[in-house]
Amino acid sequence: MTVTIKDFYADWCGPCKTQDPILEDLEEDYGDRVTFEKIDVDENEDVANEYQVRSIPTVVVEDDDGVVERFVGVTQRDQLEDALEEAGA
Repeated sequence: MTVTIKDFYADWCGPCKTQDPILEDLEEDYGDRVTFEKIDVDENEDVANEYQVRSIPTVVVEDDDGVVERFVGVTQRDQLEDALEEAGA
């Protein structure tokens, strides 16, 4: 089972800068079980459109079956951990 967190962000996005340390902390604990991807929406418009990202930060948790959970706005660690556990991480 593959579990992935996709972090949709932009360099100019203030709330994205608030989200970064939460995801970095999570990656320290889950990095061996979860793949973390940072996706700059300005450089990867096609991927952002594919995932229907309309606001940032958006964090998408996926497993082999697809999207498990989607978070829009700054998301706290406990909510992300719950989604990771639901995804099987």
